[in-house]
Amino acid sequence: MQQIWDLIHFGYPDDIFPGHPKFAERFQNLCRAFAHFYQEYSTQPLWVVPINEISFLAWHAGEAKGTVPFATNNGWEIKYHLCQAAILGIEILKEEIPDCRVILVEPLIAIHDSETSDSQQVFEANEHQFQAMDMIAGRLCPELNGKEEYLDILGLNYYWNCQWQFGGETLVWPELEPRRIPLRHLLTKVYQRYQKPIFLSETGHIGVGRAQWLKEVATECRALQTQGVPFYGICLYPVVDRPNWDNLHEYHDCGIFDVDLNLNRQPHFELISSIKKIQAAITTSLGQRHPPLTALTGIKRELTPQD
Repeated sequence: MQQIWDLIHFGYPDDIFPGHPKFAERFQNLCRAFAHFYQEYSTQPLWVVPINEISFLAWHAGEAKGTVPFATNNGWEIKYHLCQAAILGIEILKEEIPDCRVILVEPLIAIHDSETSDSQQVFEANEHQFQAMDMIAGRLCPELNGKEEYLDILGLNYYWNCQWQFGGETLVWPELEPRRIPLRHLLTKVYQRYQKPIFLSETGHIGVGRAQWLKEVATECRALQTQGVPFYGICLYPVVDRPNWDNLHEYHDCGIFDVDLNLNRQPHFELISSIKKIQAAITTSLGQRHPPLTALTGIKRELTPQD
């Protein structure tokens, strides 16, 4: 199993935040210390996500007041500082472990026209999802010294609510919704833009729709493979049901395993059966259509303060 390490997910030490004068320097120090730690304790090739979902984190922290620094109208600045730190951190990781593989993980979305929007507004809104990757690649804000080679592998996070009307409601699923863009087309757009191997780094659903969602996603991804796109896997989130971010006593019935009142694991047999069938089909397709690549199926490991 190839483990993928995640150095910043959605949190920081209490005395630091994006935009702080020492934020990028502190992240560089973390990357160097982590690289030394990894070389001492692991013999596995390093696959690493420097900063997870920069676009979502910038919105969550800078527009929606969802996490530090709990701001509004500040999303671009937070995104800029996160990308600056990511680029400097990648430089350190590449210096210390030259053969490490850097994985950039971003949300995959589609925003649709509404009665009050115009085509330019919608185009620009959709382009925002690529800003972080463009900055790290050096295509945007060149003063940050991003480089194309910093995009080794691209991970895309995609859920049922990743398509919505401009300024409005999420497009429903699984009810028939003719405006929903097939997942294969969204992934193809990313591949055509960057020409890098891609995979779904997060997907999943809640309640009774879990197996149905996975079947639809897998069908789309297998279709992508038949088109020759280097697509290498699907990561389900979570393995075990998770609590609500803001209420740790409320669970969502969204894992491969649910939990009972005593927090014991309860397998979701319909989903497990679907996973086994899909794994066999995708593995066979990979072997037939693409050159060998270290398996992407793994656990995205978040570095915690205890580490």
